[in-house]
Amino acid sequence: MREKRRGLTPLNPASRAIEKFLNIFAFSSLFRYDSAQAMNLFSQLVVEPTHEEIFTGSVLMRGMALEQDTELFAAAEHIMAQSPLHHATTPSGLPMQVMVTDCGAHRTSMNRWNPSPPGQSRPRPPMPLSLLAFAVHCASKAGFPHFRPDACHINRYQAGTKLGLHQDKHECDLSQPIVSVSFGLECVFLLGGLERTDKAKHILLEHGDVIVWGGPSRMRFHGVQPVKPGFHPMTGPYRYNLTFRKVS
Repeated sequence: MREKRRGLTPLNPASRAIEKFLNIFAFSSLFRYDSAQAMNLFSQLVVEPTHEEIFTGSVLMRGMALEQDTELFAAAEHIMAQSPLHHATTPSGLPMQVMVTDCGAHRTSMNRWNPSPPGQSRPRPPMPLSLLAFAVHCASKAGFPHFRPDACHINRYQAGTKLGLHQDKHECDLSQPIVSVSFGLECVFLLGGLERTDKAKHILLEHGDVIVWGGPSRMRFHGVQPVKPGFHPMTGPYRYNLTFRKVS
């Protein structure tokens, strides 16, 4: 005798065929979903970049770098090959959690952190033209058409790494914006006010997102909450952040 399914009336052949199809479809969808969990799902979508004004002078453009992410990240890797990442120290001598490197004008990190790893005195590599052009384009889209960066600072975050609230105030020309590009693992970016105690907005940044702040937002405090563990097909277990500045 055919066993009843938890007290329900047995399905007829047509219903069983439909149920079998739905089960197969659900399983295949679940498999595709699980396979994508290690990736940044947003970066797999073909979308138009967004343009979201967070505050006056601060603009978030989601997905802005997706179309060029391979080229741009390859340029960043070229910088890191010439000037290896290292743990910098603050002016007070404290080690920073993030690993850093720079290209372009040397003044980019003066008065902010120890700019070079111990024993390294060679000049910094020039900024790749692909990165320069992209930063200029992003700044123009955000309302800063005259931005001409001369330095790029690279941060590498791993799981648990964070960056405390701070201001970017050591550049020579504070009328110029900051352009920040994210690659790899997502993070929660904090964008606060002009005082450290002002409440900060929590902004999820994913692979390919760009955020620009300048004008009345130029001196806003900002930071990064601890990065969660994960894996990205382009960057592995890391998040990379490229910030472009006019420093000289």
